Amino acid sequence: MKFLIRLFKSLSRLERWTFIVAGLVFISSSVFIISNFIYSNTKIAPVFGGEYIEGIIGQPVFINPVLANTETDKDLITLIFSNLSDLAENIKRDEGAQVWNVRLKENIFWDDNVSITSDDIIFTIESIQNTDANSPLLSVWKDIKAERVSEIEIKLILPEVYVFFESTLNNLKIIPKHIFGSIPTTNFRLSDYNFEPIGNGPFKFVSFQKSRSGFISEYRLVRNEAYFGQKPYLEKITFKFYENEDELIKNFNSGIIDGFGGLSFKNFSRININHRLFEIIMPRYYAIFFNSYNQNILKEKNVRLALTYATDKKGLLEKIFNNKALSAEGPLVLGMDGFVAEEKSESVNFSIEKANEILENGGWKINEEGVYEKIINGKTERLEFNLVVPDIPFLIEAADLIKENWEKAGIKLNNKIFSLHKINEEAIKTRNYEMILFGNIFSDIKSPDLSSFWHSSERFYPGLNLALYGNETVDSLIQSIRKNLNDSKRQNDISSLQFLIIQDRPAIFLFSPYYFYVTKNKLNGFNEKLISSAGDRFGNIENWYIKTVRVFE
Repeated sequence: MKFLIRLFKSLSRLERWTFIVAGLVFISSSVFIISNFIYSNTKIAPVFGGEYIEGIIGQPVFINPVLANTETDKDLITLIFSNLSDLAENIKRDEGAQVWNVRLKENIFWDDNVSITSDDIIFTIESIQNTDANSPLLSVWKDIKAERVSEIEIKLILPEVYVFFESTLNNLKIIPKHIFGSIPTTNFRLSDYNFEPIGNGPFKFVSFQKSRSGFISEYRLVRNEAYFGQKPYLEKITFKFYENEDELIKNFNSGIIDGFGGLSFKNFSRININHRLFEIIMPRYYAIFFNSYNQNILKEKNVRLALTYATDKKGLLEKIFNNKALSAEGPLVLGMDGFVAEEKSESVNFSIEKANEILENGGWKINEEGVYEKIINGKTERLEFNLVVPDIPFLIEAADLIKENWEKAGIKLNNKIFSLHKINEEAIKTRNYEMILFGNIFSDIKSPDLSSFWHSSERFYPGLNLALYGNETVDSLIQSIRKNLNDSKRQNDISSLQFLIIQDRPAIFLFSPYYFYVTKNKLNGFNEKLISSAGDRFGNIENWYIKTVRVFE
C-alpha cells in the first residue's frame, strides 16, 4: 500500500487524473459486470414476512362455519378454517355413491394444539342438523348420517344418491368439539368464540378493535405456525371494516388498506394510485324472472319471447359494464361445470322489429298511447308491467335501460325500486311481483345443480324458483342429473336441461358481472380466474407474498 502511495505521489498532475479516471472506469465496469451477472443468473423469489391489509364493507357477526351467513364472515372463515378436503388424507365413496368415507391426515391440530379428530367432523354435522343452531347449511346436511369409524375416520350415509355431494363434503369447514361441545346449541350464537375462533387454517385470530358503539373497526390475523399445509408467506393479515365503497376507495387511495374486493365498475376511475385490477368469473347471473301467477299475460310464451327480443343485452353490457361482464344465455354461466357453449345459439338477438312482429302475429295492436293491447276474454289487456328492482345502482341502471328498450317496442314498464330487505320480506317470501330483476348465485362453480332455482318443488318460499317455473321434463332431468354417476350421460342431460329452460322463456337472462379485486402493486402471487364465492379469492393465500429476495437459479 505504501508503495502505491509513493507511486501515486510521483505522478504528474495529469497522470494522477488519468489514473483516477481509469480507476473509476474500472470500478464502474466491475460493478456493472458483477451486477449484470447477478441479475442474469438470479431470479426474484418470495420470502416470509410482511403484512397485508384488506378493506371490507360490512361487519363480522359469526366467524363460525356452522352459523356464518354473510360474506364478511365467510371471508374470515376462509382464512381461519380449512376445507375438509384439505384436512383429509382421502375421501372415498362406494359404488352406489350413498356411503362416503373420510380419513383425516394424522397429526393435524387446531391452532390451540388440540388434535383434530373424526369427533370434530361428527360434532360439526350434528350441530348443523340441530334446528336450535339455525344453521344456513341445514338444508344440505339435514338427512345425512355420520358414523365414527376410528379417531381419524368417519362414514357418511346419504338418504339417496346425490352426485354433487362431493363438492358439499369437500367444502365443509368443521368446528372444534372441545370448544363448543360444552355449550348448548341454543347458546352457540352467544359464544365469544364466534369472534375469537379456534381454527385450523393458514391464519389464526389475534385480536380485534371494537368501539363502544359495538362497531368492529379492525380484525387481526397472524400466520398459523401450527398449520399442517403449506405455510403462507404473509406474516399478518389485517381487515378493516367500512360502511360503503366510498370509504373503501378513500382509504385505498390514501394507502391505509392494500386491497379490497367487489369494486364497482363505475368506480374504476376513482382509483388514483398505482394498482392491479383482477377480473374474476363467479357462478352467478342476473335475470328478469316472470311470475305468470300474478300477471296472466305472461302465460303467453310469445309475449315472453317478444320481451326477450325487445331487451338489448349487448347494450346493457356496453353501457353498464363497458363489456367487463359476461352475457348470460341460460341457467348456467361460463366457467361452471356443465356449461355448454353451444347453448348460445339459442340466444335471441335484440330486435324491436322482431318483437313487434311476434306481438302483432299474436293479435296485439298499438293503441293511442303507443302501447300494445289486446282483448282477452272480453277484457282489454295492455302490455304494461311492474318490475321489482333491488336498490343496487347497476341493477337500477339496467332496469332503466330495459324500460327504454321496451317503450320503443310498445311495452310499458314501471320500475319499482326497493331495499333488498323489503324485497325479501314483501316480494320473494310472498311471490308478490309480476316480474323481478334478481340474481341466482351458485354455491360452487363445480356443482351445476339447478334444482333450487328451476325445479317445480321450489316455486314457493323458501324455494328459489323465482319464475315459479314448472316443467315435468325439466323436473325429471334435474332429478336424473342429481343421481346419475355416468359423467357423459349426466353432461348430455345438463345440456338438454339448459336447452329446455331457455326454450320455455321463463326469464330473460341478462348478464354475469365479473368480480373485481383491486390491490396495490406490492402484492404478488394472486392469480385467481374463477371463484365460487368472494371468500374464495383467498383460496391460494399461501402463494401471496410481499417481501422478495434475489436467489441464484
